[in-house]
Amino acid sequence: MAFHEIRFPANLSFGSVGGPERRTEVVTLANVFEERNTPWAHSRRRYDAGVGLRSLDDVETLIAFFEARAGQLHGFRWKDWSDYKSCPASKAPGPEDQLIGTGDGVARVFRLQKTYRSGEESYVRPILKPVVGTVVVAVSGDAKIESLEFTVNYQTGEITFAVAPDLDTRVTAGYEFDVAVRFDVDSIQTSVSSFQAGNVPTVPVVEIRL
Repeated sequence: MAFHEIRFPANLSFGSVGGPERRTEVVTLANVFEERNTPWAHSRRRYDAGVGLRSLDDVETLIAFFEARAGQLHGFRWKDWSDYKSCPASKAPGPEDQLIGTGDGVARVFRLQKTYRSGEESYVRPILKPVVGTVVVAVSGDAKIESLEFTVNYQTGEITFAVAPDLDTRVTAGYEFDVAVRFDVDSIQTSVSSFQAGNVPTVPVVEIRL
């Protein structure tokens, strides 16, 4: 079992269906009140890669990708077109999009994250698979230069500064990112006649933890 640092063809994932999944345990009491709890700290995303297939060439590309990953065995990158930036979809990532930490004068390593807010509530999502060449970073609004003032581990989402940010400085970042996933089946059923009639195979993909 390994993770392959390769993205599922973005033109195929563009038409996919999917999104975040939560697990909530609901217990209804005798008085009809409920107790709700969740064993998951983070959501898990699921997609259907089959929906994006538009031609027999696409089917061939899918099968080749599936075989190279050995079915469910190896993970890979997935572009979620509905959520792949640190900023709104209509904008370009900027160095002050997301707060990723506060300097203490000692720590040089910070992890990318994305905060989702609604009202007074928020959820912080770890970002593990940033896209090469898209990460921009600032410390208290001062944009930094990659390779000179900081480096990015594009396999883990870690930012390492050459010099630790000063005490109480805001460390922010902008980026594009992929989701770490695997196929959720060990077989793909295809039929040329069915595909030409408008029936596409179901190819479930599920997010994995690394």
